[in-house]
Amino acid sequence: MSVQMGEEQKRYQAFLKGRQPSRPWLLNSIRAFLSGGAICLIGQAIQETFVHIYHYSEQIAGNPTVAILILLSALFTGFGVYDVFARYAGAGSAVPVTGFANAIAAAALEHKAEGYIVGVGTNMFKVAGAVIVYGVVAAFFVGLVRYLFTHI
Repeated sequence: MSVQMGEEQKRYQAFLKGRQPSRPWLLNSIRAFLSGGAICLIGQAIQETFVHIYHYSEQIAGNPTVAILILLSALFTGFGVYDVFARYAGAGSAVPVTGFANAIAAAALEHKAEGYIVGVGTNMFKVAGAVIVYGVVAAFFVGLVRYLFTHI
C-alpha cells in the first residue's frame, strides 16, 4: 500500500508542477540586489554627511546613521510606503536595520487597537524577539571563538 501511495504522491506532485506559475527568480534577484543596494547607498550618504559636514569620525557617524535609518523605516511603515516598497524589492527590503525596524513597527501598528501595554507592548517583539535572542547568542559564540583563537 505504501508503494501505491508513493506513486500517487508522485503523480500529484507532477500535476501541481504543471499548474504552478514559474517564478521570475532572475528578475527577483536583480530587484532585491538593487533595492537592498539603494538602502545601503542611502545609509552611506547619511553617514558621509555626518563625517564631512559635522566632522564626526566614521565610527561615531555610524550611530546616528543607524538611528536615522530606523526612524525612516518606522515612519515609512506607518505611512504604508514600506509595504509597497517591500512588494517590489522582495528580499532587498530585509536589509538588517530597516527590515528589523519595519518588523517591529508593523507589529506595533497591527496590535495598537488592543492598547499600548497589552497590544503594542506585548506583541511588538513577537516577530523580532527571536532575531534579538539568536543574534545575542550568535554574537556570544562568535566572540568566544574569537577570544579563544586570539588568546591561545
